[in-house]
Amino acid sequence: MKILAFGGSNAKDSINKTLAGYAANQFAGAEVEVLDLNDYEMPIFSTDRQNQDGIPALALTFAEKVDAADLLIISLAEHNSTYTVAFKNVFDWISRIKDRKHFGEKPVFLLATATGPGGGKNVVAAFEARAPFSGASVLQSFTLPKFKDNFDAEKGIVNEEKKAEFEEKLTAVKNFFA
Repeated sequence: MKILAFGGSNAKDSINKTLAGYAANQFAGAEVEVLDLNDYEMPIFSTDRQNQDGIPALALTFAEKVDAADLLIISLAEHNSTYTVAFKNVFDWISRIKDRKHFGEKPVFLLATATGPGGGKNVVAAFEARAPFSGASVLQSFTLPKFKDNFDAEKGIVNEEKKAEFEEKLTAVKNFFA
């Protein structure tokens, strides 16, 4: 099984990239690749840029990685209740690839975390609403509020209630592939 995981943030120390990597590494024996959106920084999408320069090679590379995966684990950062510019720009560019559903009709384990009490619930709701139109089949979604209180780099999720919820959803995703 090939898993592609990434955080929807360009923060150097992205807590969402950390959570995505943590989740991906819960799949024993899987081939895991964790992407950093900083490696996919492209000009801000516009139809003028596309008409002038075409689709950036980085967008095509990102789409190829999506296509090669069996499962996407996406942990979205939330800026002002929606996607970060870094994620939205990649999303916009891959949406312009001819004859392509943005996320390649792939199953997705959707996550979000934040340092505040909302845990990214608004961005998860936004993605879940958009997913059916963008070639993403959300199998399960999970939000982790107050990341600094509820996550430890060595132990993982330390809040027992949230850990139990995560493990239940993780099991459901694993069962999808069983």
